[in-house]
Amino acid sequence: MGLSLRGGSKQSTGERYSIAVITVKEGLFPKIHRYLEPTFRTILAGTEEQIQVVVHDPGTHGIVFDLDSIGEGSADGIEVLEEIRKLREDLVLLAITESTSSEISLKASQAGSDEFCQAPVDFTQLREVLLGAIEKRALQFEGRWLLCQAESKSAFCSLIGGSEVMQKVYHAIRAVADSDASVLLRGESGVGKELIAQAIVQSGNRVEKPFVCLNCSALPETLIEAELFGYEKGAFTGADSAKPGLIETAHGGTLFLDEITTLSHPLQAKLLRVLQDRSVQRLGGRTSRKIDFRLITATNDDLEDLVKKGRFREDLYYRIHVVPIAVPPLRDREGDVPLLVEHFLRIYCTSNKKPVKQLQPEVMQILEDYPWPGNVRELENVVQRMVVMNDGPVIAAHHLPQQLLYSSTASQEAILIPEEGVDFDSEIERIQTAYLNAALRRTAGKKSAAAQLLRIDRQRMKYLCRKLGL
Repeated sequence: MGLSLRGGSKQSTGERYSIAVITVKEGLFPKIHRYLEPTFRTILAGTEEQIQVVVHDPGTHGIVFDLDSIGEGSADGIEVLEEIRKLREDLVLLAITESTSSEISLKASQAGSDEFCQAPVDFTQLREVLLGAIEKRALQFEGRWLLCQAESKSAFCSLIGGSEVMQKVYHAIRAVADSDASVLLRGESGVGKELIAQAIVQSGNRVEKPFVCLNCSALPETLIEAELFGYEKGAFTGADSAKPGLIETAHGGTLFLDEITTLSHPLQAKLLRVLQDRSVQRLGGRTSRKIDFRLITATNDDLEDLVKKGRFREDLYYRIHVVPIAVPPLRDREGDVPLLVEHFLRIYCTSNKKPVKQLQPEVMQILEDYPWPGNVRELENVVQRMVVMNDGPVIAAHHLPQQLLYSSTASQEAILIPEEGVDFDSEIERIQTAYLNAALRRTAGKKSAAAQLLRIDRQRMKYLCRKLGL
């Protein structure tokens, strides 16, 4: 860890929780040991080697860190404190210093210290602070463990969800995983069809083989043909060398074609030929290559209607529609929104180097009330936005996008009555003032006309104007 310490070493034992004391001050460790002994097992770490040992020992529950014992003083101690926190998230860290700088406590907290004490230390209080902090940390990690256990029962490969409809999807994935049958994933945009395709591959016997994806709507027809089937040198202007297509690249593995209904009729015919013959001919080529691949396709369109209207080949429809799997929209996945929110919170808080945020209860109610037309993709984007745009530890209703607030009955209560409450009389007066001003502006200041617009009598209009000073 790049430590530079001054001092020697000593060790003593007690019981229950194990606390390491990092210090080189001769009188400090005996005092701490004497006061902590009934509750803790205390260990002195006065050298770099001893610090390395206690930090990496899973039996160490906490560290009392004398910041003044490292390098040139407390500033260097802060750096080491930060290193320790990166190595051990579960440790309780209590920092001690003789420095009177007001910035040290803030820097220690930012570096990962749970508690901070300025010398001289009240050792009786130190014992209570340590005990409370360790038990709190134990509960936090137990809660995380329970959440992970809950997620493990509500997850499959990279999919998150414990609802009944998602359990049916998991069952279908398991059933089809080792088969070579073509699979058609059907569902709205944003439900996670590509993730389900990946789950099929991860669960099957082609898991170590290539998994090749193409969104058929992302490229123009000429490029898709070259991408899918490959080409020989000189096949067209710019074809300076031969290139295998995605179908060849998927040999032995899986080819996933998303938005397959966007393929033109000529490309549908060429794909059908590949599926029938299990061979592919490159653009400009004269020979075919035998290909072994498993096809998974996806669409959010009504395929049967497209076939009926002649926009999708019926023979290709039957080739790809061997095992259809319906992917449910998020609004039909009862109980899955909280699981997904917690999952995305941890992902984006970690990637943005922020502590995991907490949601106020009404926020989760709003998220569960919302119909999610964009499905899981929309929910993920909302959670990412709330993490990035909010520096505080708690996410409240006002941090949510406006379309969620307007569509939720729960949000109306949160907007009307915030957590800290409201002054009812002043709120009513504010509303009355707003309506009266709007009516007066609309009628060019004519109170009689304004009263008629608001459907109140003229006497009441005059009274309210006097009362509100309008």
